[in-house]
Amino acid sequence: MTPRSRPLTLALPLVTLAVAALLPFVLSNFRLFQFTQVFIYAIALLGLNILTGYNGQISLGHGAFYALGAYTSGIMMDRWNAPFLTTLPVAGAVCLGAGFLFGIPALRLEGLYLALATFSLALAVPQILKYFEHWTGGSQGLVLSKPEAPFRLTLSPDQWLYFVALATLVLSMILAWNLLRGRTGRALIAIRDHHIAAEAMGVNSALYKSLAFGVSAGFTGVAGGLSAGAIAFVAPDAFNVFLSVTFLVGIVIGGLASIAGVVWGALFIQFVPNWAQDISKAAPWAIYGVFLIVFMYTMPRGIAGTIRTVWARRRVNVRSSPAKGGPP
Repeated sequence: MTPRSRPLTLALPLVTLAVAALLPFVLSNFRLFQFTQVFIYAIALLGLNILTGYNGQISLGHGAFYALGAYTSGIMMDRWNAPFLTTLPVAGAVCLGAGFLFGIPALRLEGLYLALATFSLALAVPQILKYFEHWTGGSQGLVLSKPEAPFRLTLSPDQWLYFVALATLVLSMILAWNLLRGRTGRALIAIRDHHIAAEAMGVNSALYKSLAFGVSAGFTGVAGGLSAGAIAFVAPDAFNVFLSVTFLVGIVIGGLASIAGVVWGALFIQFVPNWAQDISKAAPWAIYGVFLIVFMYTMPRGIAGTIRTVWARRRVNVRSSPAKGGPP
């Protein structure tokens, strides 16, 4: 990063955050709910990107951790009248532990075999949740009340949830950035690139791969807990296999191994299906497939990767261009 580009790099996130903070006061409740869902999806994609983008483990089952986090928050609010904010760290901790434990037997699996194992997790968890009817409400699910803003803040429930989701996303991105730029992040990337060489250099591959699964599930669980409060309803059928596939689509479209890319991916999975529905009510998923093909063809590195490439080329062109008034 050059001295000239550093102020711009620092200013852009701050300006974006300031604009995001103003949206609740100018948008309708429906649009506010949509952007709240964007932030929630971005947190879930951040977790999956740590596992798949930075560590190379393919997961088709993160919808299961999303469901576990949603039900953890939902049960705490419904059965124990717990404050909404206190349920989020609990949901993250429960999913972190579940992901770490699942990651231990999954150590023997790689590539497509690991993807199938996580796929079975996505199939099984929604069905298992139906059997604990006393806690989960069975097939009917749990109907919740949207949390009110505390401390007598003059915010509607939708505005309050928007700010909670935005703050959680910012905090999650900061935590992920600090994790990935340190020793742990370097170990995860080394395992992804060449696990044998990483182990030869003293990296505990088993520990870091299980840790990646746990941290990834923890972020996704927090997103699920936020979703329970934002939608005010949790049911097993809302967490089907398609949700896990959607998360994978989000990180690929947004950009693998990119923290900023999760926001682009979340915008895609939230708004593109609606646009496809508006274009063709008869075949919306065909239109959605066309969008996917176009994005993959024009931006094979994802949106964030394409932006980085264009920005890098622009910087090279600026450096190589002759100074004004100088020789040609």
